[in-house]
Amino acid sequence: MPHVDASGTELHYLRAGEGEPLLLIQGMSATHLTWGRPFMDEMESSFDCIVFDNRGMGLSGEAEMPFTIADMAADTVGLLDALELETAHVVGISMGGMIAQELALAHPERIRTLTLGATYCGGPEGTLMAPEDLQMLGAAMASGDRDQVFRAMWEINMSPGFREDDSRFAAFAEMGAALPAPKQVILRQMRACGAHDTHQRLDRISIPTLVVHGDVDRLLGPGNGRQIASLIPDARLEMLEGIGHMFWWEQPQRSAELIREHALAPV
Repeated sequence: MPHVDASGTELHYLRAGEGEPLLLIQGMSATHLTWGRPFMDEMESSFDCIVFDNRGMGLSGEAEMPFTIADMAADTVGLLDALELETAHVVGISMGGMIAQELALAHPERIRTLTLGATYCGGPEGTLMAPEDLQMLGAAMASGDRDQVFRAMWEINMSPGFREDDSRFAAFAEMGAALPAPKQVILRQMRACGAHDTHQRLDRISIPTLVVHGDVDRLLGPGNGRQIASLIPDARLEMLEGIGHMFWWEQPQRSAELIREHALAPV
């Protein structure tokens, strides 16, 4: 399994596909498997895709504690450096979208195009998970029952329409159980997300930006996507009707199409 030293953090990564380089940054509690094969098959047909596990997650090395969103953005720069990639298209979703915001602000010269999905920028208009959902997830994690945790995450991350077919849950739970996701790292990620605030700086981003959000996102409500798109000059907003937080899992082909059109649009 390939690992790199990303400025002192050992990151596990996978690289596959052909085309221009595309760095994909995952969210809280997620690993590289959270992208799902249907979505990655689509992306790898058009791009040289790099996926990885954030510090402390999956097959990456232990996370130095505490850490911030900006620290994880520095990890991504270290990964690009280790792979000798001067620039790449960047896709960040949820917490990964927060990491991508900090990356774009600190190192705009490294990003060809930016896609921010189902994410958050802080500020007075930004909204995080509802208290009742946070309580449900916390109770599930405290129970020590892995199936209860996955059921809570399934409910929060997926739209009601998608969850109607309960046979889909098996693949979701298999993905979640496949790689380590230490609780202490997830709690630190949660604190890092709560402290994240770029809303007064997003107007500095001049990179071509696509914002994608499901309009029934229960984890990070759709108002977050509208806010981000309004703050980044010339950003394009795609609101997906009837779709939840994990839009790329619910609609892999449509999600890939949006990213492909954005990244490969003529300049």
